[in-house]
Amino acid sequence: MRLFIDTGSVAEVEEISRWGVLAGATTNPSLLAKEHGDPGEIVRRICDLVGGPVSAEVVSTEPAAMVAEGRALRELHEHVTVKVPFDEAGLEATHTLTGEGIAVNMTLVFSANQAMLAAGAGATYVSCFMGRLDDISVDSGAVVAEIVECFRATGVTSEIIAASIRHPEHVITAASLGCEIATVPGKVLKQMLEHPLTAAGAERFRADWESRPEFGEWLRGLVEHSPASSKG
Repeated sequence: MRLFIDTGSVAEVEEISRWGVLAGATTNPSLLAKEHGDPGEIVRRICDLVGGPVSAEVVSTEPAAMVAEGRALRELHEHVTVKVPFDEAGLEATHTLTGEGIAVNMTLVFSANQAMLAAGAGATYVSCFMGRLDDISVDSGAVVAEIVECFRATGVTSEIIAASIRHPEHVITAASLGCEIATVPGKVLKQMLEHPLTAAGAERFRADWESRPEFGEWLRGLVEHSPASSKG
């Protein structure tokens, strides 16, 4: 499963992209509204940083206006995927945009029926919102599993994005069910780093190493005399 970051923050993408784990990103009007600066420049910068698909969302509610916005967003950067909300107008706009070769991420999908319609309209990606399903006491894992099963059984090529990720367990659930992508907030990606045994083990190794100062001198000597160290 590929990991996207769900954010409108260039600084957050800069930080986490250094880990080497990001395959793309998703933004939305709410996330971009929290940031200072031109939204287009933010989207371009995120595209450059992740080097993969970056979803930028239309805001109009009529199909023709959605299409016009989608075309304009696509011109921002070669990596832009146009995000379109699920409804009748969104399906129509998606059908038009994908017919023009523009990748579309259909968002706000909450059921297998909606997912099948989104795929039928040609959506490149179908985003199922796990956290919001859990908020209304619907088993998000069961919904995602149903979407995966329907897509696989019918040969649908649209990729499933697990969205509205609230905690690391959502990521594991999505991966185990066969989602191609999870788009994850920065804070949850950082939570995925954490485990008490990792922290305890690292502290034990550090203490053991520091008990022998000569080992530190030895390693520094290796670094100083390594040909690779001259490369910076």
